[in-house]
Amino acid sequence: MRFIHLFVICALVFAASYVYRIKMESTSRTERVQRLHAEVRAQRDAIAALRAEWAKLDSPKRLQGLAERHLKLRPIDGTQFDSLKNLPERSPTLINPNEPDPIGAMIDTADQDIQTGSISTAEDKR
Repeated sequence: MRFIHLFVICALVFAASYVYRIKMESTSRTERVQRLHAEVRAQRDAIAALRAEWAKLDSPKRLQGLAERHLKLRPIDGTQFDSLKNLPERSPTLINPNEPDPIGAMIDTADQDIQTGSISTAEDKR
């Protein structure tokens, strides 16, 4: 009888220590998850701050001010454009207009060589 009592007490101590270990592991994992959530929140806040800063730096009004201050450009006048008659001539064609189209000839010869083989024609049966 005393042996059974000793065995039950040992089993209870073992079960209690096992439950305590599970509790401690779950607590540490919960704390780790909370830390990760806090890191994710902090990273999202940092990304939002960087996006806001980029939007501020990329604003057209600011860029226009920087361009005027540093580039010393003049506005474009309507007289700066040239007329179409002053454009250079079109580059010469590489194919003589009287010769047949070389690409069309390649396509025609390729079409003659293609046979699908899926449906036999009357000539194939002879």
